Amino acid sequence: MKSFTLLLSVFFLGAGAAWAQPEPQKMNVLFIVSDDLNTSLGCYNHYLVKSPNLDKLARRGVVFQNAYCQFPLCSPSRSSFLTGRRPDINGVKVNPGQSTEGKYGGSPHFREMIPDTVTMPELFRKNGYRVARVGKLYHYNVPLGIGTSGLDDAQSWDLVINPKGRDKDELDKVITLVKGQWGGTLSWLAAEGRDDEQTDGIGATKAIELLEQYKDKPFFLAVGMYRPHTPYVAPKKYFDLYPRENIRLPEVGKNHKEGVPAAAFLSAKKEDPTLTDDLRRQAIQAYFASITFMDAQVGKVLDSLDRLKLADNTIVVFTSDHGYHLGEHGLWQKRSIYEESARVPLIIAAPGFDKSKRSPRTVEMLDIYPTLAELCRLKAPGYLDGVSLKPLLQNPQQVWNRPAITQTKYNQVEGYSLRTERYRYTEWDGGAGGVQLYDREKDPRELKNLAADPELKKTVEELSALMKKRLGK
Repeated sequence: MKSFTLLLSVFFLGAGAAWAQPEPQKMNVLFIVSDDLNTSLGCYNHYLVKSPNLDKLARRGVVFQNAYCQFPLCSPSRSSFLTGRRPDINGVKVNPGQSTEGKYGGSPHFREMIPDTVTMPELFRKNGYRVARVGKLYHYNVPLGIGTSGLDDAQSWDLVINPKGRDKDELDKVITLVKGQWGGTLSWLAAEGRDDEQTDGIGATKAIELLEQYKDKPFFLAVGMYRPHTPYVAPKKYFDLYPRENIRLPEVGKNHKEGVPAAAFLSAKKEDPTLTDDLRRQAIQAYFASITFMDAQVGKVLDSLDRLKLADNTIVVFTSDHGYHLGEHGLWQKRSIYEESARVPLIIAAPGFDKSKRSPRTVEMLDIYPTLAELCRLKAPGYLDGVSLKPLLQNPQQVWNRPAITQTKYNQVEGYSLRTERYRYTEWDGGAGGVQLYDREKDPRELKNLAADPELKKTVEELSALMKKRLGK
C-alpha cells in the first residue's frame, strides 16, 4: 500500500511539473520616433535618400506603406499616439504658442482634458517594466527647447534624459531664411565635428547605456530623435552624399489651386516667393542629409540590440510624428492634410512575426499603443481609439477595412481627411468650407479635385458617411 501511495505521489508531482508551464518571458520594447520625417527612406523606395539602418530594420519586420498620423503637427500628434486618443478627445489641436487660447498659449496639456488617462509608456510602468525616455517624445520647441523636458508628462516615465549637443550651441552658424528663427522656417547647417557631438548622437549613446543597464529586466525604452526637424543640421559628410544637381524639385503647376478649397492651403507653410530653385535644392539637400545622419544614430542603437543579445526578445517600432512637405502643392514643412504631410513611416519588427514584408493597408498611429499592449500581453485601456495591428503582422495582406483619419486646424478652420486604399476624401468645416476628393490610383500627387464630379457623387456621399462613422459622429 505504501508503495502504491508513493507511486501516486510521484505520478501527480510529475504531472504537476508538466502542467506548471514557466511564465513566458516578457517582451521588451524599443520605440524610436523621428521628428518631422516623411517617407523619404530607402525602404519606402525613395529615389535618392540613403537610410541603410532603417532599411535593415525593415528587413526584420513589416513596413506599413500607408500609415497616417492623426494630426500633422508635433504636439497634437505626439499627444495622440502616446495617449491612444484622437485630438478631439485629448484636446490638443495646436502647438504651444501658436494661438492666444488656452493655458499653454493655445495648447492644453492632455492631462487637463483627460487627467486619468493611462499613456502608452505608463501602461508599461504599471506592469513592472523599466520605462525611460531619451530625447523628444512629448512636445517641446525645437531647437530652443533642446536639453529641456518641454511639455512632458512626468508620470509616463521612470527616467528621462534630455541630450543637448553642439547643434543647440551653434545656432548662430545656421543658414536661415528668416533672421533669428530656426524651428519655424527653412534653416540648415552643414556642421563641423563628429556625429557624437550632435544632440542625436549623444541621445544614441545614452540610449545604448540604458540598454546595457536594462538588459536583464523587461524595459520600454523610448528614443526621440530630433532630426530632420529644422534647422536641418548634420555633419558635412552627410551633405556630400547629396549633390544638389541630383535633387528633383516637385512640379507645381500654375493652376494647382484651381477647384480646391482655400482652406487646403491655410494650415501649412507657404512657398516663400523669394525662394530660388538653388535655395530649394539647398534646403532639400540639408533635409536629406539630416535623415541619413539620423539613420546612422538609429543604427548604433539597433546594433547594440544584437551585441547585447536582445534582438530576439525586443519589439522595435520606428515612426515619425507626421509627414513633411518639400514644396509639393507649393507647401513646406507640415500641418496640411495632403498625403505628404499626413503620411508617416511605420516599421514594426516583432520577434516571431513576418520579416521583410510590406502591408498596403491603411493604418493609424493610434494603432501603435494597442499593438504593443497585445504583443506584450498587457491589458490596454478599453477607451483607446486605435486597434491592434497584430493581424497585419501575422499576414500583412489580410483584409483590413479601417480607413485612416487625419485632422488639422488653423485658427478656427478645421479639416478632416479620410484615407482609404484608393481615395483621399477631405471636408473643411463639415463640408461648408469645401470638399476634396482624390483618386490616388490615377492621381497619386493629388492634383485633381474630383469632389464636384457628378459621376462620383455617390462616392463622395459614401466616404462622407464613412468618415462620420469612424469619428463616431
